[in-house]
Amino acid sequence: MKLASLQHGRDGQLVIVNRDLSKMVSVQDIAPTMQYALDNWDNVHTKLNERYTQLESGELEGNAFDQSLCASPLPRAYQWADGSAYVNHVELVRKARGAEMPESFWTDPLMYQGGSDSFLGPREDIVMPQDEGFGIDFEAEVAVITGDVPMGVSAEDAINHVRLVMIVNDVSLRGLIPNELGKGFGFFQSKPSSAFSPIAVTPEQLGDAWQGGKLHLPLVSHFNGSKFGEPQAGIDMTFHFGQLIAHAARTRPLETGTIIGSGTVSNKLDGGPGKPVNEGGVGYSCIAEIRMIETIQDGKPITPFMKFGDSVSIEMFDAQGQSIFGQIAQTVKQAS
Repeated sequence: MKLASLQHGRDGQLVIVNRDLSKMVSVQDIAPTMQYALDNWDNVHTKLNERYTQLESGELEGNAFDQSLCASPLPRAYQWADGSAYVNHVELVRKARGAEMPESFWTDPLMYQGGSDSFLGPREDIVMPQDEGFGIDFEAEVAVITGDVPMGVSAEDAINHVRLVMIVNDVSLRGLIPNELGKGFGFFQSKPSSAFSPIAVTPEQLGDAWQGGKLHLPLVSHFNGSKFGEPQAGIDMTFHFGQLIAHAARTRPLETGTIIGSGTVSNKLDGGPGKPVNEGGVGYSCIAEIRMIETIQDGKPITPFMKFGDSVSIEMFDAQGQSIFGQIAQTVKQAS
């Protein structure tokens, strides 16, 4: 089943979308918003799935689906916690600045609690007051939305609490991160509003691509129209989503509608750093990673961060080449 939230008020208007993302149908008589559907999942899931089947079979004609009219599936959420499941990415960042990698990073996930009151729509501009010094960067990631998760849940049981899967651009301001982390109190200003895909899908919709709490497909990003990365999201993922959810729920329950992110998708190449797509590699899911590799290899970064007018798109395709979640497509703009 594929769900989307059309732009409408603060919490959007829930619709069902068919597999090829060409048609949609209203479900206002079943669940007016995504959060309502999640809060009442046991009661509405079957009805929503029946309507999806009717739309997919042609029993319902539906209306044309326009991704540009979508908000993020949850335009605002009770909680957004982003992990760093691809430890290769963390290792590169630390190596570039000459810092050792603590052994605990391989056994205990990193995670930060982000702002969830104002997510960007998937086609909404990234608006910043300035570009110089902010180090504007995109981060292509996978994310899940959970149902209610009990405190102390095991990693094995936690996977069963995944309701929906999405992709995300976790916008980061690299120039602000060092000072914030230097205070020893975590991210805030350096993590502005993130943007999620137009579509959220149920795990069963992903078929064999969803296994062991991982999504085994490439995550494709383009920067200013050129392919920047296509790393496999199921490879080099040190912590699967069950482990990430269990980590978040170690000392607290998680409420329905909690979003958990994977962190920047990152692949190694022959045990070492990856290579750009134009050099035969799978590229990267953020600018920071290629800058770290440039620093390690050449002593300094070469690739600049995003400037006003730069664009990024993020998308994932199934084995038949069909877009699964729709496309995140954003341009950096200066605040007026």
